[in-house]
Amino acid sequence: MNDELDLVIRARRMVSTRGEVEGSVGVKGGRIVAVEPAASGLSAARVVELADDEVLMPGVVDAHVHVNDPGRTEWEGFASATRAAAAGGVTTIVDMPLNSIPPTCDLSALDLKRRVAFGGPAESQAFVDVGFWGGAIPGNVPELRTLHQAGVSGFKCFLLHSGVDEFPPLDPEQLELAMREIGSFGGLLIVHAEDAHTIEHAPAAGGGTYDRFLRSRPRDAESLAVALVIEVARRTGCRVHILHVSSSDVLEALAAARRDGVAITAETCPHYLTFAAEEIPDGATAYKCCPPIREATNREQLWEGLREGVLDMVVTDHSPSTADLKALDTGDFGVAWGGISSLQLGLSAVWTEARARGFALTDVARWMSQAPARHAGLAGKGQIAVGHDADFAVFAPDDSFVVDVATLHHKNAVTPYHGRTLAGVVRETWLRGEKIDIEAAPQGRLLTRVTREGARP
Repeated sequence: MNDELDLVIRARRMVSTRGEVEGSVGVKGGRIVAVEPAASGLSAARVVELADDEVLMPGVVDAHVHVNDPGRTEWEGFASATRAAAAGGVTTIVDMPLNSIPPTCDLSALDLKRRVAFGGPAESQAFVDVGFWGGAIPGNVPELRTLHQAGVSGFKCFLLHSGVDEFPPLDPEQLELAMREIGSFGGLLIVHAEDAHTIEHAPAAGGGTYDRFLRSRPRDAESLAVALVIEVARRTGCRVHILHVSSSDVLEALAAARRDGVAITAETCPHYLTFAAEEIPDGATAYKCCPPIREATNREQLWEGLREGVLDMVVTDHSPSTADLKALDTGDFGVAWGGISSLQLGLSAVWTEARARGFALTDVARWMSQAPARHAGLAGKGQIAVGHDADFAVFAPDDSFVVDVATLHHKNAVTPYHGRTLAGVVRETWLRGEKIDIEAAPQGRLLTRVTREGARP
């Protein structure tokens, strides 16, 4: 077999399905065909030896990214987003159905997005592989099965205003209609779970103080919305997933529902695991996101949710906008766009906080590669294992860097991580056995859902 290999990568430290080990990976035709001990003698015409301080990790699968292209390409675009992804060790992104125009709520919109990202060899913009979520909005139940058959990973919905008028929320009756349809073909509904009524009756968010903004998005809004999703999932049998959990109050409800047999999973994000409400300065609207960053005690409980397996994965919810929409000049949390840019920084941000709490790189790989790949239906992604795509991040976990927005590849230089020291440097990113060069022609491919239906991450 050795004479047939295209590539062998040897590493003193490698995160494989057997844990962190010393080993060699053999690649043929862009796929992993061998994972062997370092002394096995795997060889190829091309052999790469990692440095002693480098770890070979599976490429990150970020299953929650807003590319915004077409329609709001000035916020982000496939070229800038996938460059940033590659620079951060991310080899696969799954694009959300908003905030592009049109949103991905029917087959024509999906086709348009795919053409924008992969117009052809000369027009392709994607430096990493890209999959797509569909949208569930009022009135598009007849479109859902068609989108599912076209290979979307699942369907996103909101239970309150999404922030953009072209992607309206579902009320409880519409939620059940969508879940019955999605459940009928074994699909997945992913939910922005905040209760509209609770937020409508909360204090207004205007002004420059973060604590006022925090009070405008109370914990009860998440708790009530998650309870509704669980109730409807129990009735319909539809698989559901709770997006960007910010409140630890929902963890027990998630755990109880799962014990009762409800097919429910949940994610959280690097910013909820990193920042604390008490530390956010007045007027620092780069930190604004919905649901909001909460208190330090809540942050630690989210880490326990990961430790206990109630939270399945960590994804960035990269939700960029132009700098003017963040209201940086006025510092008004009431009018600033709610979204955090972190696609290039997610792996390092999570590792920085995870290692401080005694977690290992194997945990990070499970949360950020293996579980999101399975969640999004990407069976060949997320693991260093035979038969999987040869997607790798070469990661130096003991190195560090200070975040400078001027060096990031996001289209708009706004992030709350600016000036923060992060542990773990991504030195190379490999896609299907080739090192990504973000100055060369893009080599990313379109992905469609291929996993066995009904499997939990």
